[in-house]
This record gives sequence, C-alpha cells and structure tokens, in this order.
Amino acid sequence: MKDRTRFRRYDGGDPLAAPVDIAEALDAIGEDVMAGYSPERAMREFLRRGGRDQTGLDDLARRVAERRRDLVQRHHMDGTLQEVRELLDHALLEERKQLARDAMMDDGERAFRELQLENLPPNTAAAVSELSSYDWQSREAREDYEKIRDLLGRELLDQRFAGMKEALEGATDADRAAVNAMLQDLNQLLEKHQRGEDSQEDFEEFMQRHGDFFPENPSNIDELLDSLAQRAAAAQRMLNSMSPEQREELMQLSQQAFGSPELMEQLARMDANLQSLRPGEDWGGSEQMGGEEGLGLGDGTGVFQDIADLDTLADQLSQSYGGARMDDVDLDALARQLGDQAAVDARTLQRLEQALRDSGYMKRGTDGQYRLSPKAMRQLGKALLRDVAERMSGRQGQRELQKAGAAGDLSGATREWAFGDTEPWHVPRTMLNGVLRRAGDPAGPMLSIEDVEVQETEARTQAAVALLVDTSFSMAMDGRWVPMKRTALALHTLIRSRFRGDALQLIGFGRHAEVMEIEELTALDAMWDKGTNLHHALLLANRHFRKHPNAQPVLLIVTDGEPTSHLEPDGEVYFSYPPHPLTVAYAVRELDNAGRLGAQTTFFRLGEDPGLARFIDSMAQRVGGRVVAPELDDLGAAVVGSYLGSRGPRGGGYGGYGDWFGGRGFWVGD
Repeated sequence: MKDRTRFRRYDGGDPLAAPVDIAEALDAIGEDVMAGYSPERAMREFLRRGGRDQTGLDDLARRVAERRRDLVQRHHMDGTLQEVRELLDHALLEERKQLARDAMMDDGERAFRELQLENLPPNTAAAVSELSSYDWQSREAREDYEKIRDLLGRELLDQRFAGMKEALEGATDADRAAVNAMLQDLNQLLEKHQRGEDSQEDFEEFMQRHGDFFPENPSNIDELLDSLAQRAAAAQRMLNSMSPEQREELMQLSQQAFGSPELMEQLARMDANLQSLRPGEDWGGSEQMGGEEGLGLGDGTGVFQDIADLDTLADQLSQSYGGARMDDVDLDALARQLGDQAAVDARTLQRLEQALRDSGYMKRGTDGQYRLSPKAMRQLGKALLRDVAERMSGRQGQRELQKAGAAGDLSGATREWAFGDTEPWHVPRTMLNGVLRRAGDPAGPMLSIEDVEVQETEARTQAAVALLVDTSFSMAMDGRWVPMKRTALALHTLIRSRFRGDALQLIGFGRHAEVMEIEELTALDAMWDKGTNLHHALLLANRHFRKHPNAQPVLLIVTDGEPTSHLEPDGEVYFSYPPHPLTVAYAVRELDNAGRLGAQTTFFRLGEDPGLARFIDSMAQRVGGRVVAPELDDLGAAVVGSYLGSRGPRGGGYGGYGDWFGGRGFWVGD
C-alpha cells in the first residue's frame, strides 16, 4: 500500500504566546452573575462578546454570515450552460466560414449543410444533441464540439470529485477508461458496504487502485462516504436551485458527456448509493442565487459546499443548543472559510473556556449547574476592591499606600514587596516562594526580589460588622441591584483578606430579611416582591452584635426606601404602603437597641426622594449616626470608607465619606 501521509502548513497561532489570561473573563463573568445570570450563561456571554484584545463568537458569526451572503449574491447557476453556448456558437461560426470558402464542395451539399446549421433548435442541449452525427468540415469547429463533450464530462465529474475538471483537461481515452473503472469499483464497494459485506481490506484494495482520485486521503470507508456524500448533496442542492428549464437543458446536455452515456449511468448509480447510505445529508435544499458571476457545475458544487460549511459554522458559533461547547467549532472549516486568523481566534476561545472550567473558578453543584467557587469570589472581590481603592485614593489626592494599619502591630497577613515598603520581611513565606520558583527553574537565583513578602501591620480593635443591603423591588427596578452586590463583595473581600479578626455578617432585607453568605448574595436574582423589612434586618444585626460582646459593633445600612414591612410577634410579615406607623416604630425600636449596644451606624441613602431623606436623617440623628448619599458608582467606596473610618481615634469624626483613613489604617488596595 502506498504512503498517503500528508503535511500542511502550521496554523495554530503563535506557539510562544502566553497562556490565556482569564482575569478579564472572570471579571466580566462576575459582573453578569451579579446582574442575575447563571455562571454558565455569563461565561457564554463573555465568549460571545469577546474581550478587549480577543475576538468573540459574535464577530466570527458576523463574518460567517457576511461570507455566506456574498456567495449567494455574487453567483448565478448557468455558468456551464453559458460556456457550452459560447463553444457551440464558435463551432458554428467556424463551420460556416469553412463552408463558404471551400470551393471544391458541391453547391448542393453546401446548401444542405448550411440548411442544417440554420435550422438547429434554439435550445442549446437539443442543438448539441442534433449535431452529434454531423460531419464537421472545419477542424476548429470539430475541436470546439469535442470540447463541449469533454467539458460536460469534466464538469459532471468535478461535481462529485473536486479537482477533476482540471485533472482531466486534455484527457485521453485511457484516462476516461480509468475514470469509468474507478466509478464501477466505487459503486461495487458502496453496494457491498450497504449490504454489510465489506471489510477494511476491501477499502484498502480500492484505495490502492484508485487513491489518486481522492486527494483528501480517507482512512476508512466511512470517511470516504462522508466526503463523497457531502459533495454529492451539494451538487444536488445546486441542481435544485436551478430553474426547471435550466435543469432540463443540463440533463439533456449531460448525455453528451465524453460522447458516452456510461458516465451518467455510473454517476446516477453512485448518487443513489450515497443517498441511501447517508440520508441525513441535505439532499433537498436550495438557494436563490441572483448574482452576475456564472458558476460551472464543479465550481458551483464547491460554492454549495462552502454554504453548507458556513451554515454549520453559524450553528456551532451560536452555541445555542443544549450541551454546546467551544470544542464543537470546526477549526479546519473556519480556517477554510475565514482564514487562519479566525481559526486561531476560535482556538483561543476554546482554550479560554477550558481554562475557566479547569481553573477551579467554576464548580458544578449537585443540581448540575455551574456556580462561582470561593476562589472565584476572592478573585472577583479583589478586582472590586482595587476599583474601590482607586476611587478612594483619587478623592483623597494621595498616592496608593499598602499599609493595613498605622501603629506597626502585625496583622498576620502578608503581601508581595513593592518599591518603598518598609515593613519587615516574612522570612518563611519568602524562602518558600524561592523554593517553589526554583522547582520550575533550577538554574535560577536562590532568591529573587519577586519572592519577597512583607508582613502587614495594623492598629485596631476587633469589630463586629453588619452590612444590611436592601433587596426590595425598587432596588432592582432602579438599577441599584449590581452596585449593591459589588459593594457587599468588596467589603467582604476587604475584611476576609485584611481584617480577619473582624466578624462580618451580610443581611439582605426585602419583604423579610435573611442572613446570606457572599456567594448566595452575589448569585441572588432580582426580587420582585414588594416590601422593605428594616425591622427584621435590625433584629438579625443586633443578634450578630450580641454574639460578639467584645467587638465594636459597626452597622452599615444600604437602602433606597422607607420601611414598609415588619415582623409580627407570631413571626408573620406585615406589609403596608405608605409605611404604617407601627412598621416605623418597630424599626426605630431595633435601631435604638443597636445604639444601646454601641453600634456606630451609617445609612447609605440611594435616590433623591425628599421624604426618604428626611426619614433617614432623623433615624441617623436618633443614634448619633450619619448619612451618606453616594452616587451608585461610589457606593462601594463609601461603604468601605465608612468601615475603615468607623473605629478611628477621632471618635466618630467623619470627613468626606467617613474619614476613610482615620482609624483603620492607610489601606488603599492590593
């Protein structure tokens, strides 16, 4: 058996490119999750949109649609018929010239021949058929007529076997005999396979004899069948797209192919076998082709194959079917249709999707749905915290500082050394970093500046922090849902990473209140039940404060409305709008209880309602608290700043958004 090994140009992108960076994707996914998307859908949305420097699925799908539209609008179906007509007209012209200048010809015979030519049917196929027995006097005319037969044969073969038109140009009788022999053996193999009687040896023997006709080099009968059926189905769709007159004329002309009907018989037999073996191919489709560029049978079949490829790619790139994965995208077809760079872009998206699934940032729950893992929540929280830090440092007009505390007491936390740091090194972590680095780079230095970690310091007492976030209908309706979640996640990340001794409790309150883990709050869908149960939320906050009697209570309340519901003594929720006096009284009573526990209270008022402003101002004055009315973009900075300033030595003096750097140190992010 001959060696059919194939080599092709490498098209996998830059082999030295850095691994895909999922940081941008994770940030975008986190934003969408907080807006109410599932993590799976959020990942799909990012892959669809793409990133700053990454082409997304939408752009690839747009280019696929544009190429398909161009193919349909540029071409029409009668290219072969036009070419045959031109050859026939030239042959008739040359024959008439020869008749006119042949002085030795009998006048009666000349007149008879001229009459034959004058009375040919207007239909091209009928004219070609009628001239099959004509004795041409002109050598050029005879050659043109033979070209018609040769062209039709090559076009018909090119419809089923790509490249045949060029390969058989100027073919001899021996070449045509080889084609007929191949078609006979192919049909026998297909019929044997249909009966289930074939073997791999039969296929190998066929390829040994006729492998030159199949440059795609199939390795088994199924690959051969797939290739042949796809092209034959495209040829049938092209035929379906022609007008009835064009189809009829083409069928008549095809009988003249190579001057023998045997070719058409073998091709018809092959088409029947392929339709039986591959009924799932699109044998009945068609297209409306309205362009100006004529298509021959072979080229037209190639165009219809391209259209089928583009339709499949459009479906794959949509990722709209169940169980869709980026691995479903046919990169070879994408490279054929849009070029190598498109395949590289799609491959990058494949790697990005795989990295997101394998990195531990997304975990599948018991219900089979993906969720953001604690690792992802920490990463997302750090990004939000950096954004908060930039806003805070920008308003203060200060450079970014990395101190977690002001007095030099060790907090137990460490971080990478940065230029200008004066904190003591954390020697065990520094040495461990060096060992880990050398495991991948044994020839590297014993210690590098990138290995150094310093110890953070702080000067503070423990705090018990209760963040109460309004989850009522109005928060979702007025676009405050995502900023609320971003705020909660930023504060949660700050306390868990920088102030581990503090106890944070997140409490969401709508028609009723509940304690939430950060993952639960972040994934919370917009709640459309009316009600703002501040009373229930304060009950939970005071319970949290009582669990930590030695900690300084810090009460942070984010809301955009007055309390409209409360808990009855029997535990039922009572709702009334406008607010019932009893609802307000219950909320005021629990706020007083928080004040007696020593809670430093800050209200973050969202919205410009004057009635709400008066109510919250009076509530804050009642417990010596304060009110901040930030813009939505500044909500996170306001809440974090209030937390940082809540335990300052200045005893509650608040400047700007709460003496951001007054008591909890000079923290401005990672």
